Amino acid sequence: MEKSILHLDLDTFFVSVERLLDSRLLKRPVLVGGIGDRGVVAACSYETRGFGIHSGMSMKMARQLCPEAIVIKGNSSTYMKYSDMVTEIIKSQVPVFEKTSVDEFYADLTGMDRFFGNYKFSKELRHTIIKETGLPISFGLSKNKVVSKVATGEAKPNNQIKIDSGFEKDFLAPLAVRKIPMVGKVTSQQLRNLGIHEVRTLQNMPVEMLVSVLGKNGRLIWNRANGIDKTPVVQYSERKSISTERTFDKDTIDIKKLEASLTAMGETLAYQLRLGNKLTSCVSVKVRYSDFSTYSKQLKIPFTSADHILIPLIHSLFNKIYQRRILVRLIGVNFSHLTGGHYQINLFDDNLKNLNLYASLDKIRNRFGSGAVMRASTLDVKSIRSNHNPFNGEPPLLLAHRKQ
Repeated sequence: MEKSILHLDLDTFFVSVERLLDSRLLKRPVLVGGIGDRGVVAACSYETRGFGIHSGMSMKMARQLCPEAIVIKGNSSTYMKYSDMVTEIIKSQVPVFEKTSVDEFYADLTGMDRFFGNYKFSKELRHTIIKETGLPISFGLSKNKVVSKVATGEAKPNNQIKIDSGFEKDFLAPLAVRKIPMVGKVTSQQLRNLGIHEVRTLQNMPVEMLVSVLGKNGRLIWNRANGIDKTPVVQYSERKSISTERTFDKDTIDIKKLEASLTAMGETLAYQLRLGNKLTSCVSVKVRYSDFSTYSKQLKIPFTSADHILIPLIHSLFNKIYQRRILVRLIGVNFSHLTGGHYQINLFDDNLKNLNLYASLDKIRNRFGSGAVMRASTLDVKSIRSNHNPFNGEPPLLLAHRKQ
Protein backbone atom coordinates (compact mmCIF):
# COMPACT_ATOMS: atom_id res chain seq x y z
CA MET A 1 0.00 0.00 0.00
CA GLU A 2 1.38 3.40 -0.98
CA LYS A 3 2.13 5.78 1.86
CA SER A 4 0.23 9.01 2.45
CA ILE A 5 2.12 11.44 4.69
CA LEU A 6 0.77 14.77 5.91
CA HIS A 7 3.09 17.56 7.08
CA LEU A 8 1.61 20.44 9.11
CA ASP A 9 3.44 23.63 10.08
CA LEU A 10 2.06 26.57 12.07
CA ASP A 11 2.90 29.77 10.17
CA THR A 12 5.24 32.21 11.99
CA PHE A 13 4.02 30.53 15.16
CA PHE A 14 5.28 32.91 17.87
CA VAL A 15 4.20 35.96 15.86
CA SER A 16 0.77 34.41 15.19
CA VAL A 17 0.21 33.79 18.91
CA GLU A 18 1.17 37.39 19.72
CA ARG A 19 -1.29 38.62 17.09
CA LEU A 20 -4.03 36.52 18.66
CA LEU A 21 -3.35 38.25 21.95
CA ASP A 22 -3.10 41.74 20.40
CA SER A 23 -4.90 42.39 17.10
CA ARG A 24 -3.03 45.70 16.68
CA LEU A 25 -0.05 43.63 15.52
CA LEU A 26 -1.89 42.34 12.44
CA LYS A 27 -0.20 43.21 9.13
CA ARG A 28 2.58 45.04 10.96
CA PRO A 29 6.27 44.02 11.04
CA VAL A 30 6.84 42.01 14.22
CA LEU A 31 9.98 40.49 15.76
CA VAL A 32 9.84 38.05 18.68
CA GLY A 33 12.94 37.29 20.74
CA GLY A 34 15.51 38.83 23.04
CA ILE A 35 14.77 42.53 23.31
CA GLY A 36 18.33 43.67 24.06
CA ASP A 37 21.01 44.42 21.48
CA ARG A 38 22.59 41.04 22.22
CA GLY A 39 19.27 39.23 21.85
CA VAL A 40 18.34 36.92 19.00
CA VAL A 41 15.31 36.85 16.68
CA ALA A 42 13.25 33.76 17.58
CA ALA A 43 10.52 34.52 15.03
CA CYS A 44 9.70 37.22 12.51
CA SER A 45 6.56 38.11 10.60
CA TYR A 46 6.38 37.88 6.82
CA GLU A 47 6.36 41.70 6.70
CA THR A 48 9.97 41.76 7.95
CA ARG A 49 11.40 39.16 5.58
CA GLY A 50 11.62 41.55 2.65
CA PHE A 51 14.24 43.38 4.70
CA GLY A 52 16.41 40.24 4.85
CA ILE A 53 15.45 39.33 8.42
CA HIS A 54 15.30 35.69 9.49
CA SER A 55 15.13 33.70 12.73
CA GLY A 56 18.48 33.27 14.48
CA MET A 57 19.67 36.73 13.41
CA SER A 58 20.88 39.14 16.06
CA MET A 59 18.10 41.45 17.22
CA LYS A 60 20.41 44.44 16.84
CA MET A 61 20.91 43.75 13.13
CA ALA A 62 17.20 43.04 12.61
CA ARG A 63 16.31 46.39 14.15
CA GLN A 64 18.77 48.13 11.88
CA LEU A 65 17.30 46.43 8.81
CA CYS A 66 13.71 47.21 9.82
CA PRO A 67 13.58 50.11 12.33
CA GLU A 68 9.77 50.21 12.24
CA ALA A 69 9.43 46.60 13.45
CA ILE A 70 7.64 45.98 16.75
CA VAL A 71 9.90 43.95 19.04
CA ILE A 72 8.27 41.60 21.58
CA LYS A 73 9.94 39.58 24.30
CA GLY A 74 8.43 36.12 23.89
CA ASN A 75 6.69 34.01 26.50
CA SER A 76 7.49 30.32 26.10
CA SER A 77 4.72 29.16 28.45
CA THR A 78 2.08 30.91 26.34
CA TYR A 79 3.44 29.40 23.13
CA MET A 80 3.53 25.92 24.64
CA LYS A 81 -0.13 26.28 25.68
CA TYR A 82 -1.14 26.92 22.07
CA SER A 83 1.19 24.18 20.81
CA ASP A 84 -0.49 21.74 23.18
CA MET A 85 -3.93 22.81 21.89
CA VAL A 86 -2.91 21.97 18.32
CA THR A 87 -1.32 18.70 19.47
CA GLU A 88 -4.54 17.60 21.16
CA ILE A 89 -6.61 18.34 18.04
CA ILE A 90 -4.26 16.30 15.84
CA LYS A 91 -4.11 13.52 18.42
CA SER A 92 -7.90 13.24 18.41
CA GLN A 93 -8.11 13.03 14.61
CA VAL A 94 -5.26 10.88 13.27
CA PRO A 95 -4.08 7.35 14.14
CA VAL A 96 -0.32 8.02 13.99
CA PHE A 97 1.39 11.40 14.29
CA GLU A 98 4.82 12.76 15.09
CA LYS A 99 5.52 16.12 16.74
CA THR A 100 8.96 17.21 15.59
CA SER A 101 8.97 20.65 17.22
CA VAL A 102 6.72 23.12 18.98
CA ASP A 103 5.02 24.07 15.70
CA GLU A 104 5.59 21.18 13.27
CA PHE A 105 3.85 17.82 12.87
CA TYR A 106 3.72 14.76 10.60
CA ALA A 107 0.77 12.38 10.31
CA ASP A 108 0.63 8.99 8.60
CA LEU A 109 -2.73 8.79 6.79
CA THR A 110 -1.90 5.57 4.94
CA GLY A 111 -5.01 3.45 4.48
CA MET A 112 -7.44 6.22 5.43
CA ASP A 113 -8.04 7.20 1.80
CA ARG A 114 -10.64 4.46 1.28
CA PHE A 115 -12.77 5.88 4.08
CA PHE A 116 -12.31 9.66 3.93
CA GLY A 117 -10.21 10.86 1.01
CA ASN A 118 -6.92 11.98 2.53
CA TYR A 119 -6.80 15.42 0.93
CA LYS A 120 -10.36 16.20 2.06
CA PHE A 121 -9.54 14.89 5.54
CA SER A 122 -6.37 17.02 5.70
CA LYS A 123 -8.29 20.15 4.68
CA GLU A 124 -10.91 19.51 7.34
CA LEU A 125 -8.20 18.94 9.97
CA ARG A 126 -6.50 22.20 9.01
CA HIS A 127 -9.77 24.13 9.16
CA THR A 128 -10.53 22.61 12.58
CA ILE A 129 -7.15 23.78 13.92
CA ILE A 130 -7.71 27.28 12.53
CA LYS A 131 -11.24 27.47 13.92
CA GLU A 132 -10.44 26.16 17.40
CA THR A 133 -7.11 27.93 17.96
CA GLY A 134 -7.24 30.96 15.66
CA LEU A 135 -3.76 30.11 14.38
CA PRO A 136 -2.82 30.00 10.68
CA ILE A 137 -1.41 26.65 9.59
CA SER A 138 -0.23 25.18 6.28
CA PHE A 139 0.14 21.60 5.09
CA GLY A 140 1.69 19.48 2.38
CA LEU A 141 0.43 16.01 1.47
CA SER A 142 2.37 13.43 -0.53
CA LYS A 143 3.70 9.89 -0.31
CA ASN A 144 6.67 10.73 1.94
CA LYS A 145 7.93 13.12 4.61
CA VAL A 146 10.48 15.02 2.52
CA VAL A 147 8.15 15.94 -0.33
CA SER A 148 5.35 16.83 2.09
CA LYS A 149 7.65 19.13 4.08
CA VAL A 150 8.82 20.92 0.94
CA ALA A 151 5.20 21.19 -0.22
CA THR A 152 4.23 22.86 3.05
CA GLY A 153 6.95 25.44 2.53
CA GLU A 154 5.59 26.18 -0.93
CA ALA A 155 2.01 26.36 0.37
CA LYS A 156 2.77 29.04 2.97
CA PRO A 157 1.38 31.34 4.13
CA ASN A 158 -1.78 29.68 5.46
CA ASN A 159 -2.50 27.33 2.58
CA GLN A 160 -2.25 23.71 1.43
CA ILE A 161 -0.76 21.60 -1.38
CA LYS A 162 -1.18 17.97 -2.42
CA ILE A 163 1.48 16.31 -4.59
CA ASP A 164 -0.05 13.37 -6.44
CA SER A 165 1.90 10.13 -6.61
CA GLY A 166 4.29 10.08 -9.55
CA PHE A 167 4.63 13.87 -9.71
CA GLU A 168 7.19 14.28 -6.92
CA LYS A 169 10.15 14.93 -9.27
CA ASP A 170 8.15 17.37 -11.39
CA PHE A 171 7.12 19.32 -8.29
CA LEU A 172 10.68 19.53 -6.92
CA ALA A 173 12.50 20.17 -10.22
CA PRO A 174 12.09 23.98 -10.55
CA LEU A 175 12.79 24.72 -6.88
CA ALA A 176 16.05 26.16 -5.55
CA VAL A 177 18.38 23.52 -4.09
CA ARG A 178 18.21 25.21 -0.68
CA LYS A 179 14.55 24.11 -0.47
CA ILE A 180 15.67 20.49 0.00
CA PRO A 181 15.67 19.52 3.69
CA MET A 182 19.26 19.03 4.90
CA VAL A 183 20.74 21.48 2.39
CA GLY A 184 22.00 24.30 4.60
CA LYS A 185 24.08 27.37 3.88
CA VAL A 186 27.39 25.53 3.46
CA THR A 187 26.03 22.75 1.22
CA SER A 188 23.96 25.24 -0.76
CA GLN A 189 27.07 27.34 -1.42
CA GLN A 190 29.03 24.25 -2.46
CA LEU A 191 26.34 23.39 -4.98
CA ARG A 192 26.15 26.96 -6.31
CA ASN A 193 29.91 26.94 -6.79
CA LEU A 194 29.37 23.95 -9.07
CA GLY A 195 26.72 25.84 -11.01
CA ILE A 196 23.86 23.91 -9.42
CA HIS A 197 20.98 26.24 -8.56
CA GLU A 198 17.82 24.23 -9.19
CA VAL A 199 16.77 20.78 -7.99
CA ARG A 200 16.34 19.54 -11.57
CA THR A 201 20.11 19.77 -12.05
CA LEU A 202 20.63 17.44 -9.07
CA GLN A 203 18.00 15.08 -10.44
CA ASN A 204 19.90 14.77 -13.73
CA MET A 205 23.31 14.21 -12.11
CA PRO A 206 24.71 10.71 -11.51
CA VAL A 207 24.44 10.00 -7.80
CA GLU A 208 28.13 8.99 -7.76
CA MET A 209 29.12 12.51 -8.78
CA LEU A 210 27.21 14.05 -5.89
CA VAL A 211 28.74 11.55 -3.46
CA SER A 212 32.23 12.47 -4.68
CA VAL A 213 31.50 16.15 -3.97
CA LEU A 214 29.48 15.96 -0.74
CA GLY A 215 30.57 12.63 0.72
CA LYS A 216 28.05 10.26 2.33
CA ASN A 217 25.39 12.99 2.49
CA GLY A 218 25.50 13.28 -1.28
CA ARG A 219 23.41 10.13 -1.78
CA LEU A 220 20.81 11.28 0.75
CA ILE A 221 20.53 14.71 -0.90
CA TRP A 222 20.26 13.07 -4.35
CA ASN A 223 17.45 10.83 -3.08
CA ARG A 224 15.61 13.79 -1.60
CA ALA A 225 16.03 15.81 -4.81
CA ASN A 226 14.35 12.91 -6.61
CA GLY A 227 11.52 12.71 -4.11
CA ILE A 228 12.77 9.45 -2.58
CA ASP A 229 12.34 9.09 1.19
CA LYS A 230 11.41 6.08 3.31
CA THR A 231 11.67 7.76 6.73
CA PRO A 232 8.71 6.58 8.84
CA VAL A 233 6.43 8.73 10.97
CA VAL A 234 7.51 7.99 14.54
CA GLN A 235 4.60 7.61 16.95
CA TYR A 236 4.50 10.63 19.25
CA SER A 237 4.78 10.05 22.99
CA GLU A 238 5.73 12.76 25.43
CA ARG A 239 8.53 11.76 27.74
CA LYS A 240 8.04 13.31 31.16
CA SER A 241 11.57 13.39 32.58
CA ILE A 242 15.23 12.45 32.20
CA SER A 243 17.65 11.91 35.03
CA THR A 244 21.09 10.74 36.02
CA GLU A 245 22.54 9.52 39.33
CA ARG A 246 26.01 8.76 40.57
CA THR A 247 26.72 6.35 43.40
CA PHE A 248 30.31 6.85 44.48
CA ASP A 249 32.64 3.86 44.85
CA LYS A 250 33.53 5.26 48.25
CA ASP A 251 31.29 7.60 50.23
CA THR A 252 32.73 11.09 50.05
CA ILE A 253 32.64 14.53 51.58
CA ASP A 254 34.93 16.04 48.94
CA ILE A 255 32.93 19.13 47.98
CA LYS A 256 34.96 19.76 44.81
CA LYS A 257 34.25 16.23 43.63
CA LEU A 258 30.54 16.63 44.38
CA GLU A 259 30.33 19.96 42.59
CA ALA A 260 32.25 18.65 39.57
CA SER A 261 29.89 15.67 39.35
CA LEU A 262 26.83 17.92 39.49
CA THR A 263 28.26 20.15 36.76
CA ALA A 264 28.94 17.15 34.52
CA MET A 265 25.44 15.81 35.16
CA GLY A 266 23.85 19.13 34.29
CA GLU A 267 25.98 19.51 31.19
CA THR A 268 25.15 15.98 30.00
CA LEU A 269 21.40 16.25 30.61
CA ALA A 270 21.20 19.67 28.93
CA TYR A 271 22.96 18.21 25.90
CA GLN A 272 20.51 15.29 25.90
CA LEU A 273 17.62 17.76 25.92
CA ARG A 274 18.98 19.57 22.88
CA LEU A 275 19.78 16.25 21.18
CA GLY A 276 16.11 15.29 21.52
CA ASN A 277 14.74 18.79 20.78
CA LYS A 278 13.35 19.01 24.31
CA LEU A 279 13.05 21.67 26.98
CA THR A 280 12.62 21.30 30.73
CA SER A 281 10.67 23.45 33.18
CA CYS A 282 11.49 21.66 36.43
CA VAL A 283 14.90 20.86 37.94
CA SER A 284 15.43 18.63 40.99
CA VAL A 285 18.51 17.46 42.88
CA LYS A 286 18.81 14.43 45.20
CA VAL A 287 21.40 13.66 47.88
CA ARG A 288 21.69 10.29 49.68
CA TYR A 289 24.00 10.13 52.68
CA SER A 290 26.04 7.19 53.95
CA ASP A 291 23.25 6.31 56.43
CA PHE A 292 20.86 6.04 53.41
CA SER A 293 18.82 9.07 54.45
CA THR A 294 17.76 10.84 51.24
CA TYR A 295 16.83 14.46 50.58
CA SER A 296 15.68 16.19 47.42
CA LYS A 297 14.56 19.62 46.29
CA GLN A 298 13.05 20.91 43.04
CA LEU A 299 12.38 24.23 41.36
CA LYS A 300 9.97 25.21 38.54
CA ILE A 301 11.57 27.41 35.87
CA PRO A 302 10.75 28.81 32.39
CA PHE A 303 11.33 26.23 29.62
CA THR A 304 15.01 25.90 28.73
CA SER A 305 17.79 23.53 27.65
CA ALA A 306 20.68 25.92 28.30
CA ASP A 307 23.72 24.90 30.36
CA HIS A 308 24.31 28.40 31.69
CA ILE A 309 20.80 28.45 33.19
CA LEU A 310 20.49 24.84 34.38
CA ILE A 311 23.91 24.20 35.94
CA PRO A 312 23.80 27.17 38.39
CA LEU A 313 20.29 26.08 39.42
CA ILE A 314 21.55 22.56 40.11
CA HIS A 315 24.30 23.90 42.36
CA SER A 316 21.87 26.23 44.12
CA LEU A 317 19.48 23.37 44.89
CA PHE A 318 22.36 21.18 46.07
CA ASN A 319 23.57 23.88 48.46
CA LYS A 320 20.08 24.11 49.97
CA ILE A 321 19.84 20.40 50.79
CA TYR A 322 23.49 19.57 51.54
CA GLN A 323 23.40 20.66 55.18
CA ARG A 324 24.49 17.62 57.21
CA ARG A 325 28.15 17.68 56.15
CA ILE A 326 28.46 13.91 56.46
CA LEU A 327 29.63 11.39 53.90
CA VAL A 328 27.58 11.31 50.68
CA ARG A 329 26.73 8.00 49.00
CA LEU A 330 24.76 9.23 45.96
CA ILE A 331 23.79 12.40 44.12
CA GLY A 332 21.27 12.76 41.32
CA VAL A 333 19.80 15.32 38.96
CA ASN A 334 16.39 15.18 37.29
CA PHE A 335 14.84 17.34 34.56
CA SER A 336 11.06 16.97 34.34
CA HIS A 337 7.95 18.63 32.87
CA LEU A 338 9.55 18.22 29.45
CA THR A 339 8.06 19.53 26.26
CA GLY A 340 8.98 19.38 22.60
CA GLY A 341 10.74 22.34 21.09
CA HIS A 342 13.98 23.35 19.44
CA TYR A 343 16.44 25.36 21.45
CA GLN A 344 15.35 28.53 19.62
CA ILE A 345 12.27 28.69 21.85
CA ASN A 346 14.63 29.77 24.62
CA LEU A 347 16.02 32.72 22.68
CA PHE A 348 13.78 35.20 24.45
CA ASP A 349 16.27 35.45 27.31
CA ASP A 350 19.37 34.51 25.37
CA ASN A 351 21.87 36.09 23.04
CA LEU A 352 23.63 35.14 19.81
CA LYS A 353 26.92 34.41 21.59
CA ASN A 354 25.37 31.69 23.77
CA LEU A 355 23.38 30.26 20.86
CA ASN A 356 26.45 29.94 18.66
CA LEU A 357 28.45 28.45 21.55
CA TYR A 358 25.91 25.66 22.17
CA ALA A 359 25.54 24.96 18.46
CA SER A 360 29.32 24.60 18.10
CA LEU A 361 29.77 22.45 21.20
CA ASP A 362 26.88 20.17 20.27
CA LYS A 363 28.23 19.78 16.74
CA ILE A 364 31.55 18.58 18.17
CA ARG A 365 29.79 16.20 20.59
CA ASN A 366 27.54 14.80 17.87
CA ARG A 367 30.56 14.00 15.74
CA PHE A 368 33.16 12.88 18.29
CA GLY A 369 31.14 11.95 21.38
CA SER A 370 29.94 13.85 24.42
CA GLY A 371 33.35 13.58 26.08
CA ALA A 372 35.10 15.37 23.22
CA VAL A 373 34.58 18.76 24.85
CA MET A 374 33.97 19.48 28.52
CA ARG A 375 34.55 21.95 31.30
CA ALA A 376 37.99 21.68 32.87
CA SER A 377 36.39 21.32 36.31
CA THR A 378 34.73 18.03 35.24
CA LEU A 379 37.76 16.20 33.81
CA ASP A 380 37.75 13.72 36.70
CA VAL A 381 34.13 12.66 36.24
CA LYS A 382 34.11 11.51 32.60
CA SER A 383 32.07 8.38 33.34
CA ILE A 384 28.93 10.48 33.75
CA ARG A 385 28.89 11.46 30.09
CA SER A 386 26.85 9.66 27.43
CA ASN A 387 25.75 10.17 23.82
CA HIS A 388 22.60 8.16 24.49
CA ASN A 389 19.46 9.87 23.19
CA PRO A 390 16.65 9.18 25.69
CA PHE A 391 13.96 10.36 23.27
CA ASN A 392 14.13 7.50 20.77
CA GLY A 393 11.98 5.04 22.68
CA GLU A 394 14.66 3.66 25.00
CA PRO A 395 14.16 3.05 28.74
CA PRO A 396 14.62 5.98 31.15
CA LEU A 397 18.06 7.54 31.03
CA LEU A 398 20.57 6.36 33.62
CA LEU A 399 24.01 7.67 32.76
CA ALA A 400 26.19 6.70 35.70
CA HIS A 401 27.29 3.44 37.32
CA ARG A 402 25.11 2.46 40.26
CA LYS A 403 25.70 0.25 43.26
CA GLN A 404 23.03 -2.23 44.19
